[in-house]
Amino acid sequence: MFKVAIVGRPNVGKSTLFNTLIGERKAIVEKTPGVTRDMIHGYAEVDDDKFIEVIDTGGIDWGGKGFFQKEILRVVERVLNEADLVLFVVDAKDGLLPEDQQVAEYLRKQGKKVILVVNKVDGKLEKSYSYDFYALGFDKVVFISAKHKKNIEELKRILREEAGERAGELPEATAIKIAVLGRPNVGKSTLVNRLIGYERMIVSEIPGTTTDCVDVVLTTPDGKNYLIIDTPGIRRRTKIDKRAEKFSVDKALDTIKKVDVVLFLLTAEEGVTNQDQRLLRQIDKHKKACIILVNKWDLFDGKREQGNLLMENIKYGVRFLPWAPIFTISAKTGRRVDKILPLVDEVFEEYSRRVNTAQVNKILEDLKANYSFNVKGKRVKFYYATQIDTRPPTFVVFVNVDPETIPRHMEKFFEKSFQNYLNFDRVPVKVIFRKRGEK
Repeated sequence: MFKVAIVGRPNVGKSTLFNTLIGERKAIVEKTPGVTRDMIHGYAEVDDDKFIEVIDTGGIDWGGKGFFQKEILRVVERVLNEADLVLFVVDAKDGLLPEDQQVAEYLRKQGKKVILVVNKVDGKLEKSYSYDFYALGFDKVVFISAKHKKNIEELKRILREEAGERAGELPEATAIKIAVLGRPNVGKSTLVNRLIGYERMIVSEIPGTTTDCVDVVLTTPDGKNYLIIDTPGIRRRTKIDKRAEKFSVDKALDTIKKVDVVLFLLTAEEGVTNQDQRLLRQIDKHKKACIILVNKWDLFDGKREQGNLLMENIKYGVRFLPWAPIFTISAKTGRRVDKILPLVDEVFEEYSRRVNTAQVNKILEDLKANYSFNVKGKRVKFYYATQIDTRPPTFVVFVNVDPETIPRHMEKFFEKSFQNYLNFDRVPVKVIFRKRGEK
C-alpha cells in the first residue's frame, strides 16, 4: 500500500492534518509542542474504497537537546525509509522560519518525493505570507487549513494521483485487533517493538513516553494481519494533571472497547497493584479477551521459589479473571515473546467460537436438574437458551421472571457454568436473561 509520511517542525498542525485525512481524532492535538512523539498510523480514503497509509510523526527540532528530540528524529528517519511520499507541513501564520529551511534541507538529503503543505491558510493575511514558502524550492505546493478542512479534497486528489494503483483496501478489516495495556513504565512499547521486529516506539525509563495510542499493522510471513495498539501508561485519575495526558488515558480506556484481545502487562518487580486491578476490572466489564503478561521475568532467573510465590500472588490478585491466561516474558531480552501471537490466535479463535443450540440447551437442562433458583419468593423457570453473538460468546436464557430482578450472583453463576460446560476456558462469556415472549 502507498505510504505517506507527515513531517515538519513542532506545532505546525501535522496531527490536525493527520486526523483530517483519516477522518477521526486519532492523534492528540495540543498546542504544547512535542505531544506527538511516536509515529501514528492511519488510513486516508482517497477514492471510493481506495486507501493510502498515512503516518504522523513528532516535530523535528534540531535546537532540542533532550532525549525525546533525538528519539523523534530516529523515528522520523525510520518512517522516511518506508515512505513513498512526504507531506512537509509548514505554518502560514508563522511565515517562513529558519527551522523550516532546516527541515527542507534534511528532506532533500533523504531523496524522497515531497509535497509542501502550507497549513493554517485561514484568511487573506495568511495567504499573502504563504508565497514566501516557494523559496524552499519544492515543485508541488498545496495551501490548506487542516482545522477548517479547506482545500483538503484537492490534497486528497493529488495523493490519489501519486498513489496510482497502490491505493488499496484496508488491511485492518482482516486484522485481529490487540491493545497493549498497563501502567506507565511496565514495558509496553518495548514489547510492541519486539513483536513487530524493530524499534518503532520510543522507549525510555521515563514514565509517560508514549502519549498517543499508536497503531501498528503487522503482517506475518503466513499472511496473518494483526492491528497492535500501544497505549499510554494509565495512572490513577488523581495523579493526572495534564490535559493531553487525560485525553490519552481516555483514548486508552476507549481502546479496550474496540479491540478483540488485550495484552495486559504487569512486572515481576511489582506484581499486581491496585491500579492494575482497576484496569483489569475495566477489561472484565467490557468482556474482552485478555492475556496477562508478566514482564521482566528474567529477574527471577535462578530464584525458582521466589518466582513460584510471586505467581501465586499474581493469580490471587487477578482471581476475578480466572479465565485469563497468565504468561511470563521478558520484553527486553525477547524471551517467549515469539509465543505471544500464537497464543493470541488461540484465544481469538475461542473468543469467536459458536456453539450449536442443542448443546447449549443440554447444559441448561443439566443446570435445571441440579439447581433451583428463587427471586423474590418466586421460582425461576428456565425455558431455553441459545448463543446470539461472539466476541464475547453471548448467550440468551429465556425465563419466567423480570430479568431486572435476577441478582448478579445468579448471572455470574450461569456465566461460569457456560464457560466450564462449553469449554470457554480462556475467554469470558456473557449471559443475558430475557422474559419469554420478549424480543
